[in-house]
Amino acid sequence: MILEEGNIYHIYNRGNNSQQIFFKPDNYRYFLEKLRNCLLPHGDILAFALMPNHFHFLIYANSDSAKIVGNHPISRYAFNEGLRSLLSSYSQGINKQEKRTGSLFTQNTKFKCLSDSEDKDLYGLTCFHYIHQNPLEARLVTKLEDWPYSSFRDYVGLRKGTLCNQELSKKVLIVNFDDIYRESYQVLDPDIIKLIF
Repeated sequence: MILEEGNIYHIYNRGNNSQQIFFKPDNYRYFLEKLRNCLLPHGDILAFALMPNHFHFLIYANSDSAKIVGNHPISRYAFNEGLRSLLSSYSQGINKQEKRTGSLFTQNTKFKCLSDSEDKDLYGLTCFHYIHQNPLEARLVTKLEDWPYSSFRDYVGLRKGTLCNQELSKKVLIVNFDDIYRESYQVLDPDIIKLIF
């Protein structure tokens, strides 16, 4: 998929056969470091959550996202190449650590453009909260702020993370950032959740 500048995308992938992709805390940190180096130059991160067997990103496509990179017979785009590099290099590290071979992630990362409908504001809002609620829904924690591998702690001021472009989030999402903690616990409409995938 080509990310078009100014659009918001829900991007997600999981372990091959739903297998685990993070095995210890250092793996999450390593993935986030790769995320910063491989994707941040090619898109603005609005929210993220890393789960034991999958991940979610909410991305705002910027002017660099769809730039053609390299000299290949088939066009390759900066964001897609960054994502490929992230998943490939992370997989190599995990395969070495776990003494395993083969694919770590499912073959095709999913991209859902949330900006191509008249309900785009609602889809962006729902996806933002859905991503942060993922660890709670999976019963990994009892409070959103207890999961260290999502952007929720940054948005509520418990950490000074710099992966997410919070200023941009405030411009392009209809989240009530003045009351974000309470709003983040709201029950999301299951019919809208289906539309962010």
